[in-house]
Amino acid sequence: MMTSSENTALAERVGHYYVADHTYQVGREKVREYARAVQDYHPAHWDEEAARGLGYSGLVAPLTFTSIPAMAANQKLMQEVVVGYETYVQTEQVFEQHRPIVVGDVLTTDVELSSIRQIAGKEMITITNTFVDQHGETVHTMHTTVVGVSADEVDPGIKDAVGKLMMHDVDILSVEDAAADYVKTVREGEAPARSTAVATRTVGSRNFDELTKGDTLPEHHTGLSRGDLVNYAGVSGDANPIHWDEACAKLAGLPDVIAHGMLTMGLGAGVVSDWSGDPGAVSRYSVRLSAPAIVPADGRGDVVYGGRVKSLDPQTRSGVVILTAKSNDKKIFGMATLDLRFS
Repeated sequence: MMTSSENTALAERVGHYYVADHTYQVGREKVREYARAVQDYHPAHWDEEAARGLGYSGLVAPLTFTSIPAMAANQKLMQEVVVGYETYVQTEQVFEQHRPIVVGDVLTTDVELSSIRQIAGKEMITITNTFVDQHGETVHTMHTTVVGVSADEVDPGIKDAVGKLMMHDVDILSVEDAAADYVKTVREGEAPARSTAVATRTVGSRNFDELTKGDTLPEHHTGLSRGDLVNYAGVSGDANPIHWDEACAKLAGLPDVIAHGMLTMGLGAGVVSDWSGDPGAVSRYSVRLSAPAIVPADGRGDVVYGGRVKSLDPQTRSGVVILTAKSNDKKIFGMATLDLRFS
């Protein structure tokens, strides 16, 4: 368990900021790989003519695609700045889509330790990733909140177990000490301007005039196998074995292998884009995770998605959709909302 002095030292690191060493170029086949991994078959992710028909210059990346460059960019922060924990559990996620990401974009990823707060004795750590395109505009902003898990909260055998399973050049449990020579780096100057494309482009989503507050989304069942989890781990770069190895999951205190939180969010985003008609119509997607989706080895895990129109704004022809998700009759999303523009 972290001491109060360690908590204070970590709180003083809020605002730590850096730019990832490498840019990320969005490729056509990677977009298709990711869309397949989150079972999102909207034509704009697969067919270039369909994407152009919606006004895009190329295939559109699914909404949660930015989790890929973020995973690589955040590794330094989790190993050198946010120290003192054995592992982390994701609890909240917010995606802000200032414009949809398309094939050909070259993304620079900023990383900032944006807040640390205590809830029920737990440290809630929020990391903000800002994605800037090759033209210097901010296209996506992503806020990820995790809870730090200390060594006394997991089975000590987990280090040895994980070490025997991981890919040769990946070490997710490599945690450095809070070095005395730590130097805090912060953003210098103003943040790049946000793209206004979501607010200005003509969307190809549902007709606003045909919607009514309280309208429901069709119930959608999504099957998940262990193979789906392994595929998502490879495509996204999230190699944590609690998502594919039962022994490691149980050493971490879980009942069985669980689906990636980001995977369940990606599946949900696809359900909404299929209903709305345009994946680029979403300006904000916020999810609070309440329980994991268990994926047993002897069958497929079933995640049931649904939702309803919470509110509509006739002046902006936009609205808010509440998205629900259940696994084994248990809510895995405590609250999930999407802000969308309609045609």
